[in-house]
Amino acid sequence: MKLYPIDLIDFYKSGHKIQYPIGTNMIYSNFTARSGRHFPIQDVTRVVFFGLQGVIKWLLVDVFNKDFFDLPADRVLEHYKHRMDNALGPGAVSLDHIEALHKLGYLPIHIKALPEGSLVPFKVPVFTVRNTLPEFFWLTNYFEDMLSAECWKSITNATIAYQYRGLLHSYADVTGGADAFCDWQGHDFSFRGMSGIHDAAQSGAAHLVSFLGSDTVPAFDYLEEYYGGKDTFLGGSVPATEHSVMCMGGNETELDMFRRLITEVYPSGIVSIVSDTWDFWKVITEYASILKPEILAREVNALGMAKVVFRPDSGDPVKIICGDAGAEIDSPAYKGAVECLWDIFGGTVNEKGYKVLNECVGLIYGDSITYARASEILTQLEAKGFASSNIVFGIGSYTYQHNTRDSLGFAMKATYGEVNGEPRELWKDPITDSGTKKSAKGLLRVEEENGTFVLYDQQTWEQEASGALQTVFLDGKLVRKESLAEIRRRVGFINM
Repeated sequence: MKLYPIDLIDFYKSGHKIQYPIGTNMIYSNFTARSGRHFPIQDVTRVVFFGLQGVIKWLLVDVFNKDFFDLPADRVLEHYKHRMDNALGPGAVSLDHIEALHKLGYLPIHIKALPEGSLVPFKVPVFTVRNTLPEFFWLTNYFEDMLSAECWKSITNATIAYQYRGLLHSYADVTGGADAFCDWQGHDFSFRGMSGIHDAAQSGAAHLVSFLGSDTVPAFDYLEEYYGGKDTFLGGSVPATEHSVMCMGGNETELDMFRRLITEVYPSGIVSIVSDTWDFWKVITEYASILKPEILAREVNALGMAKVVFRPDSGDPVKIICGDAGAEIDSPAYKGAVECLWDIFGGTVNEKGYKVLNECVGLIYGDSITYARASEILTQLEAKGFASSNIVFGIGSYTYQHNTRDSLGFAMKATYGEVNGEPRELWKDPITDSGTKKSAKGLLRVEEENGTFVLYDQQTWEQEASGALQTVFLDGKLVRKESLAEIRRRVGFINM
């Protein structure tokens, strides 16, 4: 689909220029997460701000230059007239302001933002937007749709990834797991379930703020393009099979397929093998026992790894990994996969007294994992005496796609305007609302105080110019660049 950036609006935005009071010369808005009431993880109080720089570089710079400012004016105006006339009626929308913007040659917009990677409390804006030329006051909230649509999900999923990482870190601390392993313990499997390729790239980039493990290749390209990723180790993955591969190997010769993968195709390093194509319990007991000599004899690669990872992919993940108390006593299903592998391969007991599987075997579960399920698996592993590091979670679209703009209550709202140079403080506080939609008022300033961000509203311009919100985009140009490495340092997890 070809993008026409001036069209990236709801139709009603096209009429707001003439609806504002005559003499309006400025609109000042902010983008803020208002509430975690609908967030899939409870008791979250802060969001991870991430993604604006990518949106600015891709949309406000590259797309607007290529598909608006660099095109002939008559072509731009013809298309805009066609779109508006067909939907709203001939002549319903004037072309004068669009022609004036094209003639200007850049976006007269000023965006100030908090540093990406910041942990931001609810009701504290992550960025503000205003026009820099009075005649283009209409641009500020004209951009609401595109900025909201492009920003809410990256922040939401960066926040989800951060919460997963915190969960994994806490169990590593309790059960003696290596914290550096947590970098890889949450692996992005979401690509195929996202709302398109660009969505997958942005969401996958958000995951990589808190983790190094990912199978979403476009996310790596996105980070290199927009976040200086070429100078940073972005992350990685491992060779892995899928059901089509295992099915092609045949049910009757499945053991031979495992042997070939382990000894011939990948004789060293890590290989992840989907193991529930037919009978997972047979694989995790009978096949694992038969192949034990070959598994233990695999070569260590340059990274010091030689691990076969078994991947169950169906059923109740808690019961599959940790055991089902309702199954026949002492059966594989009763014990669970981690105990079955321990019975065959053994391992070590760490300094905190928890079992760690032999370094040559491991488990990954990536089907319909949620934060709650991951938490329950970790809780039961602890109860069984196993360290949290015995499992890797594939985090997929069940986690990263089942969200909306309302998950964190994001909204872009105007709080200040000017008419003929006279200031007007704007706010909303619907009497029929619970208070969630109550907005700030007037010009805004955010300060970092005692390790958190605090909002001050009804500020003067001198006060607004200070604080933690810093200029990132001004008059068509990105003026402050941040690297993924800097963003990760703010989040504080990646061990590199």
